[in-house]
Amino acid sequence: MKLAYWMYAGPAHIGTLRVASSFNNVHAIMHAPLGDDYFNVMRSMLERDRNFTPVTASVVDRNVLARGSQEKVVDNITRKDREEHPDLIVLTPTCTSSILQEDLQNFVERASLDAKSDVLLADVNHYRVNELQAADRTLHQIVEFYTEKARKKGELPTDKTPEPSVNILGISTLAFHNNHDCTELKRLMKDLGITVNAVIPDGASVHELKNLSRAWFNIAPYRELGPMTAQYLEQTFGMPCIDITPMGVVETARFIRAVQKLLNDRGVAVDYEEFIDEQTRFVSQAAWFSRSIDCQNLTGKKAVVYGDATHAAAITKILAREMGIHVVWAGTFCKYDEAWFRNEVSEYCDEILITDDHTVVGDAVARVEPAAIFGTQMERHVGKRLNIPCGVISAPIHVQNFPIGYKPMLGYEGTNQLVDLIYNSFTLGMEDHLLEIFGGHDTKEVITKGLSSDTEMNWSKDGLAELNKIPGFVRGKVKRNTEKFARDRGLSEITAEVLYAAKEAVGA
Repeated sequence: MKLAYWMYAGPAHIGTLRVASSFNNVHAIMHAPLGDDYFNVMRSMLERDRNFTPVTASVVDRNVLARGSQEKVVDNITRKDREEHPDLIVLTPTCTSSILQEDLQNFVERASLDAKSDVLLADVNHYRVNELQAADRTLHQIVEFYTEKARKKGELPTDKTPEPSVNILGISTLAFHNNHDCTELKRLMKDLGITVNAVIPDGASVHELKNLSRAWFNIAPYRELGPMTAQYLEQTFGMPCIDITPMGVVETARFIRAVQKLLNDRGVAVDYEEFIDEQTRFVSQAAWFSRSIDCQNLTGKKAVVYGDATHAAAITKILAREMGIHVVWAGTFCKYDEAWFRNEVSEYCDEILITDDHTVVGDAVARVEPAAIFGTQMERHVGKRLNIPCGVISAPIHVQNFPIGYKPMLGYEGTNQLVDLIYNSFTLGMEDHLLEIFGGHDTKEVITKGLSSDTEMNWSKDGLAELNKIPGFVRGKVKRNTEKFARDRGLSEITAEVLYAAKEAVGA
């Protein structure tokens, strides 16, 4: 644990609460002090959803600490059981309350004696894992709990659906475009003649979980949520899983061919090549756009990519392989998935950055001065300070990245959305220069501060006047080069004369 004003992945209890609140009629209770109970605010503020089950905080205060927490926690569980009649109540500590080292499993067993709903303790190590890892673990735990419960009651199905069917694993609340991705995956499966058996956890009932084994196979499109459940289902029922993320033309085709091979191996003769060809040429505009003059104007431009492992890897491959854009470096904050990420992107970028420190990411962006950034909301802020455009491609994200309109990232419609996002993220041609000529936003006073205090330089009045004469689309680069020139020579102030000297030094 560390104190920071920006975290790419939240604490473990956020992951548990995301999974619990994604299910229908599942109630989560946090054993937490005041200050850790912000999930409801975050959920209601960000997620464009009509209804959701709020989380209850069983507050730890000095009175509770004086006499012990068990009575209050058990009372909160049984009270919510009477009031809400949930199918499942999930109890989770937070990082703070975990310090108390209380036997919460004993609390759960005590509450289960009186509650009519199932009660489960989220089995997550809050000191060792983050939000994404905890979410993956919690989903696996809930699926395993209801699978074993059905097995003990003799209610676990042993047959498969008559026609090919699939479970979609990992669709969750507070995730990046997940609801749109789910719609696109359902549409794609329908086009391929495959029935969707279940989607978990978003919108699912825990009573449906015993039927997961009836599907022919699973899809786990995201590395961050679903792989543990897919592995459990494969080990328990021999269910194969396709973990290819169908993002971009090439990977979507590879995903469909993996489905085709799986069905052919099971005796169902399907050939999806004609479907792939038709979708690639006439439904998706990405293949056509990659050959257009507009996209060719982007060829060789420098970009950097940073985000969760799934989206950062996918966008890196799309930029380099499908659009001819030079990815200088690609990175992820999913340090636990480093080996997979390196294997996926190593041939598509010059460097790989594995870190969850936003200052390291910001300095890496400033160092290479790309034409565009593709990252999280934090990289968008970095881009604003450096005057570099940024396309947001991964959580953590702002409310504007929970669109009401249909904007999937997966499938063939997703390819169109990604092309728009990528193309519109670059500063196009003389756009900023024309804005300056006709009195646009670039006539404002230039920002001369760097990303951190040790990079700030003082600019004299005549230096700023000369800097403002430089066209907006190159001004940021000139400013940073000049500041580096001055710093290397121990100068404390940048005058017009220093600016001219810096330009001569780089041959500008």
